[in-house]
Amino acid sequence: MRQAHGQIRVSTRGKGLYDITRPVRHWLGEQGIESGLLTVFVQHTSASLTIQENADPDVLRDMAEYFERAVPENTPWFRHTMEGPDDMPAHIRTALTSASLGIPVRDGLVALGIWQAIYLFEHRATRHERQVLLHVIGD
Repeated sequence: MRQAHGQIRVSTRGKGLYDITRPVRHWLGEQGIESGLLTVFVQHTSASLTIQENADPDVLRDMAEYFERAVPENTPWFRHTMEGPDDMPAHIRTALTSASLGIPVRDGLVALGIWQAIYLFEHRATRHERQVLLHVIGD
């Protein structure tokens, strides 16, 4: 049993879903592990991770719109507003999604379905540099 740790940086331009599948696949390919489990973890409380469809961009637009409506900015009873009206909604959106993903590794590849991709979901309105940790364990 072997394991490896790594990190990728994701520069965001504001709210939205950013496909990080390619850099994750590239990093995994360098590790030489054929079978195991990959953990992907975002080190932030206002961005999250999700596996979602990669074929129809309307899926990503609808996802973003859903979260805008479900957790709107400028909610009058939010107390955590010192960093702007998007800050507390970003924390709630992260809590509703996930900070980490566990993905099987088969034949040295992430075992995603044909229409699946790994996305960093940026919940803040401005640019951010996000850190995503990678850990694989297997043979």
